Amino acid sequence: MSFGNQKITKVLIKMKGVFLRSHIQQQCLGIFCGFGFYLLSAWAYANCEGCLCPGDPCNLCPLPAMENAPSKPNEPELCARIREKVPPTSAQPGSNEYFPNLDKSIMVCMKEGGDVIRNRQRNSEFSARFYCKPPTK
Repeated sequence: MSFGNQKITKVLIKMKGVFLRSHIQQQCLGIFCGFGFYLLSAWAYANCEGCLCPGDPCNLCPLPAMENAPSKPNEPELCARIREKVPPTSAQPGSNEYFPNLDKSIMVCMKEGGDVIRNRQRNSEFSARFYCKPPTK
């Protein structure tokens, strides 16, 4: 009987070793993939092209203008004209008061020669859903 128990014990020890190795491999794979995704996102962030890049290369205006947002020191004339024609609002995005202001500010932006840019990936620098890009001279 003890011979059978020894065999079972050896099999269980081998199974435990295989499980431990596969668990370690899974952890290493997870760490490797996470690090790879980090490097990929850092590369994409460093090679950002377009207007929604750090530093606001296109000098965008948020649409609609919000009451609590200060104006930028080097604000384009188009942004000031949009704020004159569509006063800044305190309405939260998604509310009934927000959409008419958004529509009016988009119309003014386009009439004045600007382009409307939709922001799908909001962050602290670009928190608005839509921006007006002033025309290039």
